[in-house]
Amino acid sequence: MYAQMSTLAFVGIEARAIQVQVRITPGAPAFAIVGLPDKAVAESRERVRNALHAVGLGLPYKHLTVNLAPADLPKEGSHFDLPIVLALMAAMDAISPEAIADYAAIGELALDGSIRAVPGCLPAAIGANAMGKGLICPAAGGAEAAWASENMPILAAPHLLSLVNHFKGLQTLRRPEPNLERGISSSVDLRDVKGQETAKRALEVAAAGGHNLMFVGPPGSGKSMLAARLPSILPPLTPEEMLEVSMVHSLAGELMGGKLATERPFRSPHHSASMAALVGGGSRPRPGEVSLAHLGVLFLDELPEFQPNVLDALRQPLETGETVVARANHRIAYPCRIQLVAAMNPCKCGGAAPGQSCKRGPRCADDYQARVSGPLLDRIDLQIEVPAVSAADLCLPPPTEGSAEVRARVLAARTRQRERFAAHGARGVRTNADCNGQLLEDIVMLDAAGQTLLRQAAEQLALSARGYHRTLKVARTLADLDGADGVGRLHIAEALAYRGETMRQARAA
Repeated sequence: MYAQMSTLAFVGIEARAIQVQVRITPGAPAFAIVGLPDKAVAESRERVRNALHAVGLGLPYKHLTVNLAPADLPKEGSHFDLPIVLALMAAMDAISPEAIADYAAIGELALDGSIRAVPGCLPAAIGANAMGKGLICPAAGGAEAAWASENMPILAAPHLLSLVNHFKGLQTLRRPEPNLERGISSSVDLRDVKGQETAKRALEVAAAGGHNLMFVGPPGSGKSMLAARLPSILPPLTPEEMLEVSMVHSLAGELMGGKLATERPFRSPHHSASMAALVGGGSRPRPGEVSLAHLGVLFLDELPEFQPNVLDALRQPLETGETVVARANHRIAYPCRIQLVAAMNPCKCGGAAPGQSCKRGPRCADDYQARVSGPLLDRIDLQIEVPAVSAADLCLPPPTEGSAEVRARVLAARTRQRERFAAHGARGVRTNADCNGQLLEDIVMLDAAGQTLLRQAAEQLALSARGYHRTLKVARTLADLDGADGVGRLHIAEALAYRGETMRQARAA
């Protein structure tokens, strides 16, 4: 007796087709699973045995072989339980093989026969749809799987018995409806920030162009407060971006209730985070914080307190928008097109702020800031000094302009960028920060005065080639906020002021 069932294995956010092949032959009673299964897959024998017993079936007293093909691809996770039990039931004639032929299945079995939720229902549904099949998944994952295609058949079953009854015509499982996480009005607003006009301007520029940003200032100056308000001025996710973000969160098991989020992610890991937690990896590779912040914000508070090797691991993801986990037997890539926002004190004790003196002397600031490498700082477009807030500022009434007004300007600037990229045929480029090469030269349209200033500044400040091009990107964003077609001298001057080179040279002097 032979039967097979389609399922999927996850390699990064890609879902690869797997065939679960079951053969029942005479011989000594045994239940073998082959095809490079991990511990969770190997333990599915007992879950399958007990789940079948819960619905009134027993395994035949014969030799059972389950092969997960292709056999050279490692199989990880408990989501292979459901396809294994369905293939076994088809081989035992408990259900019709034709009934499951047009489906792929994922799901974990409980000992009472219920089907437990597993991560990855959304990418699994997209992968099954690409195979031309429907998807059988746990009831908890049906809402997210329904986003893959409106015409795709999906069976979201709470229990193995309900699947058997559906295939026998005794019960009908309705197709689940896609669900959205309704945006909750944020309680944070830029209107809460008193003073810090330069920092708020930098926050607006960063939001408009998708630029990386760093605040440097003494404790209590409002660095974390400013960073927490960045999502309130960012544009909402487009439908395409919602799927991209949700696929990563689905694989990490963080898509609550199968609802797709409409707001951009904001991740703020503690400075004790390991390299695997930040960039991904581990014995069973999972997306890290940098990937969970895809198309959103990664906020690193107390930047120098992170381990230097962990921070340097961010350099390649910031440049390429992709983090790669390479192991001896596999290579996994996760998307991570993020906006990095960092905050740090000027020195370890926080006393080296302008107008103050550090009791430990200049060496305190030098040693503390040396924990952040130059190549990482070179990838941060806007580096702003945030001074301490005075008592006079705190006594002022709330500003008249809040997040709603700033967000309107950010949306207008992003609209200009989107239309410009469409006119140049640049697919996959969303913001000025994503521009590179010839496309950057085509969109900047720098006038003669701006070119002269940039050349002189690049020589005097010893800008790297990356710093030169990132200055152009920030200047292009400033022109978009002004509604200008070309980049002028004033835009270059403001972009150079944000680079932080003059700040570092003044400190070195």
